[in-house]
Amino acid sequence: MSNQVLSDVEYRVVGKRPIRPDGVDKVTGRAQYGADIYPAGLLHGKMLRSPHPHAKVVSIDTSQAEALPGVLAVVTAADFPLASLGKEGLGDGYQRLKFATDLIMASDKVLFKGHPLAAVAAVNAHVAEEAVGLIKVEYQKLPPVMNVQAAMQDGAQLIHDELYTSYLGESSEKPSNVAAHLFFEKGDIEQGFADADVVLEREFHTEMVHQGYIEPQNSTAFWNADGQLTIWCSTQGSFMIRNSVADVLRYPVSKIKVIPTEIGGGFGGKISAYLEPVSALLSRKCGQPVKMLMTRTEVFEASGPAPGSWMKVKMGATKDGRITAAHVTLAYEAGAYPGSPVMAGTSCALSCYDLENGRVEGFDVLVNKPKTSAYRAPGSPQAAFAVESVIDEICEKLDLDPIEVRIKNAAKEGTRRVEGPVARKIGLIQCLEAAKSHDHYKKPVEGKSRGRGIACGFWMNRGFQSSVTMTVQYDGTISLLMGSVDIGGTRASIAQQTAETLGIEYEDVHPTVVDTDSIGFTFVTGGSRTSFATGLAAIGAAEDVKEQMVKRAAQIWDTPVENVEYVDGIIQHRSDSELKMSFQDLAKQLGATGGAITGRSNVDPSGEGNGYAVHIVDVEVDQETGKVDILRYTAIQDAGKAVHPSYVEGQMQGGVVQGIGWALNEEYFVNDQGHMMNPTFLDYRMPTSLDLPMIDTVIVEVANPGHPYGVKGVGEVPIVPPMAAISNAIHQAIGLRMPSLPMSPGKILEALWENGK
Repeated sequence: MSNQVLSDVEYRVVGKRPIRPDGVDKVTGRAQYGADIYPAGLLHGKMLRSPHPHAKVVSIDTSQAEALPGVLAVVTAADFPLASLGKEGLGDGYQRLKFATDLIMASDKVLFKGHPLAAVAAVNAHVAEEAVGLIKVEYQKLPPVMNVQAAMQDGAQLIHDELYTSYLGESSEKPSNVAAHLFFEKGDIEQGFADADVVLEREFHTEMVHQGYIEPQNSTAFWNADGQLTIWCSTQGSFMIRNSVADVLRYPVSKIKVIPTEIGGGFGGKISAYLEPVSALLSRKCGQPVKMLMTRTEVFEASGPAPGSWMKVKMGATKDGRITAAHVTLAYEAGAYPGSPVMAGTSCALSCYDLENGRVEGFDVLVNKPKTSAYRAPGSPQAAFAVESVIDEICEKLDLDPIEVRIKNAAKEGTRRVEGPVARKIGLIQCLEAAKSHDHYKKPVEGKSRGRGIACGFWMNRGFQSSVTMTVQYDGTISLLMGSVDIGGTRASIAQQTAETLGIEYEDVHPTVVDTDSIGFTFVTGGSRTSFATGLAAIGAAEDVKEQMVKRAAQIWDTPVENVEYVDGIIQHRSDSELKMSFQDLAKQLGATGGAITGRSNVDPSGEGNGYAVHIVDVEVDQETGKVDILRYTAIQDAGKAVHPSYVEGQMQGGVVQGIGWALNEEYFVNDQGHMMNPTFLDYRMPTSLDLPMIDTVIVEVANPGHPYGVKGVGEVPIVPPMAAISNAIHQAIGLRMPSLPMSPGKILEALWENGK
């Protein structure tokens, strides 16, 4: 089955598959990544990291490292402004800044293995590494807290002595490892369970997983003598990095310029600052640029993974498959500092369904592991694994078709989610109908130990601020400047929306991602926001250009502006058919009529449109080894209007592959001492092409009314359904339900043995 696009509306440029503007540079090696930045006088930085997951830092002695020939700078937490400001100087902002600073470089305690303690800048990486080995640290080891259930118990070892649980605007009376308790409710949940013919309650576990980007975190910083700080880095959001550096260094944003390089993958893991403030401080100390580059092990141990979780789902339904009530409890690992994506998890858990009675609780729980970060639809995949598994079991007990049950309960326009928002025009039912009619679903599953599973997924999508500037060149081309880093084809999608709005050729639009000094504030590339929000900014800037072009034509024809109109790249007189010019013809005359034309737009839009997906998967389980093979996979998704269908298909296929890895193999394997035992790609098992069939895709285009071309984000939701879909398929294959991820061969074998199979 080939990829399909179920489309109702056709445009001239939007919806087509042009050549990507960055393709030639990337295949020829001209594209510059973070490791390619080599300013004159470059030094190399290395970090000293804690070997313990939880310990007090009694003392740090850097004297031997500082004395080593070739070493030009050493920094510790004492070099950060927080060390001199203290509680009295910062008041209520002290804890937030302490957490932010200590994550970058520990001061009084280390809270995970790999926690930075000091950094060195030297003439080369070898000298820097030698110097790091000369730094003496005295630790007082403390018991580590390694999972959410242990961390939530009364009397658990505290990770922070002054952290209190936030619940409904109030703080707990005593310190806790639970940073926040979230609670949302709709209807009468007790009555809903009383009305049910079947009620199920199940628990689920997932482990931390890595985003799997190939390029490690990196940063090159130069703190010039005039006080200007320039940072080159691999990031999903240059403005976010600028703001983070300004925050922890207490330095004006006006004196910081962040230049984003090409990015070798991110998936949410390259939003936070890790190396940038440290390379900046080293540069300030030595007066030369400093480059820092994480090793793969450092990436695993000290950057942000997706959280592990403990979850409980209680759900009731009538005999005909109507869900009467659902209660979902989510406890997510935040790592060593507050801020897991549990809020997003609570928003997504039940949002595929139109429920009268629902309750969702979320807990943000600290453990002695790296601070968690975003990973495609952060918080939603874990919740979907739990909820969709229970729905499948209900369908089995009631002997009902799993797609029909989901259609019966599906969210639609006007559905109010449990946490409050009301759905706009959405395409979940259309996706379910497409799944029901698809050849994959209609074809019987044949063969021993084979099974089929389906699951739904939701991501709310995002808007947020974006800025675009475009200049009309005298040859009729457009120089398009944007602040959104391109990690999924947004150069192409923004250029397409620009060309569509202006009525010119896609090839005549030249998009460039620029630094923080060259464009207005732009939020991170993430959350499935960029093609929507930055696209709206590009449309606004293009409309600004059109308005100015009309004025220039009116000037040339010596006629009032209201007599001139812009139609599909042609500027024409409303009543005199002889007076018309193409965009290119008018561009040639700009120099003689007032100079260049520049359009600008800054947006902070709502109306982003929610993302829904339905996945179908067939598996085969080898009962001798426990190995699961993916036989066939079909991903169906409401994409609004697919601006560039090839990129959308790639996003869908990539999300599926990452979800397959999450389902079957991937995990941070951490021992009781808090040490990750598989911190390389040799031992951290990600899927390869040898593990996978071709992923079939069906793009369902239900236009988003919040965008002129119906665009909505597509990058997050493809990773949400795979874990549940595969789990449901495994159950059909072997008759056993797997309540924890990953569903590795070892776990499957143990389950088979325990059940006498």
